[in-house]
Amino acid sequence: MTERIQCIREGCTNTILPATAAKTGGYCMPCKQEMEREERQRYTEANRRDVNLYAGIIDPVEILKIMHEPQVRDPLIRYVPYEQSKEQVYLSLSVEQQDQMKDYAMQRIRTGDEDTGKDILVYLVCYHDISLTAEIPELLEQEIYYPSILYKSASGEARDHLLQQVNTDDEKRNHILLMLAHISDDVVVQQFRQWRQSPPSWTSELYVAPEHYTNEAGWELTKDGQRRELFITPSYSLYKVKENEGASVESFGDSFSLLTPSANCCPWCGSALTTLISLDVKHPALNDVSWHAQQLQIQTCVICSSYGVVYMEMDAAGEPLWSSHNVMHVGMNEIDLDDYGKLAQDAGRQFQIATSSRHAFHASEWAMEPSLSQVGGHPGWVQDAEYPTCPGCSTRMKAVAQLDWGEIEEYGEGMYYMFLCEPCQMTAVSYQQS
Repeated sequence: MTERIQCIREGCTNTILPATAAKTGGYCMPCKQEMEREERQRYTEANRRDVNLYAGIIDPVEILKIMHEPQVRDPLIRYVPYEQSKEQVYLSLSVEQQDQMKDYAMQRIRTGDEDTGKDILVYLVCYHDISLTAEIPELLEQEIYYPSILYKSASGEARDHLLQQVNTDDEKRNHILLMLAHISDDVVVQQFRQWRQSPPSWTSELYVAPEHYTNEAGWELTKDGQRRELFITPSYSLYKVKENEGASVESFGDSFSLLTPSANCCPWCGSALTTLISLDVKHPALNDVSWHAQQLQIQTCVICSSYGVVYMEMDAAGEPLWSSHNVMHVGMNEIDLDDYGKLAQDAGRQFQIATSSRHAFHASEWAMEPSLSQVGGHPGWVQDAEYPTCPGCSTRMKAVAQLDWGEIEEYGEGMYYMFLCEPCQMTAVSYQQS
C-alpha cells in the first residue's frame, strides 16, 4: 500500500498520495482549491474598479434606458447605483418624456425584447396612468396578452375583438378575461353580467366563473349585476423616513399612526394585538368611507392573520373589538411564540403618510417593486386577488390599505392587506407572501 503524506497546510489533517503532493506542492485538493479561491478573491479586490454608467447624464429618459439594460457581469467591475430608484425616476417624467419612454418600449418589443418593452409600459401605466389606446392593436398583433393591466385603455374596437376572441381561443382565454376585466367599460360589464346569467360552454374549462376574473382588476358584479369597486381611492403612499430626515410623530398628532401595540391580547396565540394603522376619518384617503368613529383603526394579530383572515368589530366607543366571527385556522395550534420576534418600539414612528395622492394602480403590480405600503389604491397582490367576505352581511369587503412587511422588519417579507365593511363597521386583515 502506498504511504500517504500529511497535507502541509497548517491546521489541515488530511493525507494525500505522493502523486497528488507532487502536483499540488504538498497540499490536499480541498486546501489547494481554497487557496486558489482566496488568491482570486485578493486579485479581484485589488483590481476591482467602480463604473458609473450614469456619470454626466441628467435626462431621466436616458437614465431609465440604462436602468433597463442588463449589466455585463464582471467580477472586476462594481457598478455605482443611481442616486434615485427606478420608481422615483419614472415619477419625475414629464408628459413628453413619458411618450418618449412609450415609444422606446414599443421599439424594444419590435426588435424582439418583449420583456423589457412590457416592463416599461407597465411602469408608465401604473405610475402615470398613461393611455396605450394607439399601441394596443400592435400589442395584440404581437400576441402580448400579459400583463392584462396594459389593456385598461383599450378602444371599443380592440374590446370588441377580444369579446369575439374569448369565445374561440381556448389557449389564451384566461388572459383575455383578465384583459376584459381591466377594460371594464359598460359593454364589458354587461357581457360579464350576461355570462353570469347564461354561462357559455367554455366556462366548464375554467377554475372559476368568468365574473370572478373582475376581482383581479379590483371590481365585482353585485347581486343585481352592477359594477362595484373593491378598493377605496385616492391612494396615499406610506413611506419610511430616511435616517437623516428623522421621523416626526408630532407633525401628525393623533391623526395618523402605524403599528401601535394594543393592551389587548390575541385570544388564540396570546400575543399582543397590533393596530396596523389608525387614521383620522377626515383624511382625504377616507373621503368616500362611511365610518362611525373619529379614527379608522385596523387592528389584528400579526401572527394569526398570517395564517388566515382575522376580523375585528367596533365597540360603542369606536374601539376595535375581536370579532365573534373569527374561526381559528389550520395549523395555529402549533404556533410557538418564540419563533416570532417582537416589533421594534419605534417601527411605526419610522413611517409617514404622503401629503399628495398617487394613481390608484400605482402599487398594483407587486413584481415591479414599487413602494407598496399605502392607504387606498388597488392592492398589490402577491398571489391571486382575495377580498374577504364580511361574515356579517356576506358582501366582499373593500381594500383600504396594505403594509409591506419587508419594510417593517429587517428580515420581514410578505404583505398585510386591510379591508373594511362599512355597513357592518367591521375590518379584516389578511396576508400573502411569495
